[in-house]
Amino acid sequence: MKWYTEQWSDQCKFSIGYNEEIHSEQSPFQKIDFYKGEDFGTFFTLDGLMMVNEKDEFVYHDMITHPAFATNPDIKKVLIIGGGDGGTAREVLRYKSVEKVVMVEIDELVFRLCQKYLPITAAGVEEDPRMEMIFDDGLAYVQNAADKSFDLILVDSTDPISVGEGLFTTAFYKECYRVLNDKGILINQHESPYFTEYAENMRKAHKKIKGIFPIASVYQFHMPTYPSGHWLFGFASKALHPIKDIQVDAWDKFDLKTKYYNTDLHVGAFALPTFVKEALDRDE
Repeated sequence: MKWYTEQWSDQCKFSIGYNEEIHSEQSPFQKIDFYKGEDFGTFFTLDGLMMVNEKDEFVYHDMITHPAFATNPDIKKVLIIGGGDGGTAREVLRYKSVEKVVMVEIDELVFRLCQKYLPITAAGVEEDPRMEMIFDDGLAYVQNAADKSFDLILVDSTDPISVGEGLFTTAFYKECYRVLNDKGILINQHESPYFTEYAENMRKAHKKIKGIFPIASVYQFHMPTYPSGHWLFGFASKALHPIKDIQVDAWDKFDLKTKYYNTDLHVGAFALPTFVKEALDRDE
């Protein structure tokens, strides 16, 4: 057995075993590596950071997608920024009521390799007639999109370094606000509250979004293979509150089988630990 090891902080490392590295390639944007092991199945990393594995991918993709649909079951047009593994699009496309999904991923190679090595997330996504795939810069796409043209924006990004950096800026969040309709919802990858660098990114992102959207909340989920396992998404909206406006009966009627998400969990996910609430509320 070989070991994949990731540095979570200066004094903390995370390792999982694997049997073989099945692909390694440098794209114009980042280093992409695919591994195969027994416990986590196939997994891939970008620039040495775990992105997706077969064992726990359902957690992330459930939680980035379903809370928005339970808050607004009438979502028809969805924009996904990033999401190159295809898993977020896969979950959105399970809603038969969705009419159009645009996925803007900067690195086409990520998606092509996931089609080949990680079909659990990528298979069938491109073939859905409602799907439009654009391999380009997500920030540029949003800047050029029409006012109020989407019901939901899902920012499925890497950390705010390298290709993901522009998706954590005030300018980007303002463009998202403009592009969303009057009941529009923005869900963004919101980092972790645990290690210092991640917590600072979490706090900065929340402060920016809170200054733009009238409703700005944060919710949590357990992602075993991300630093600390304690990970967050941001929920922002022009009009809909994720707890006050949740439509449990309407979401139940979709009759979707999920492995992680349910509407009880939805409510509980927004109940944050005290140290997280205090960090998010700090102004300095």
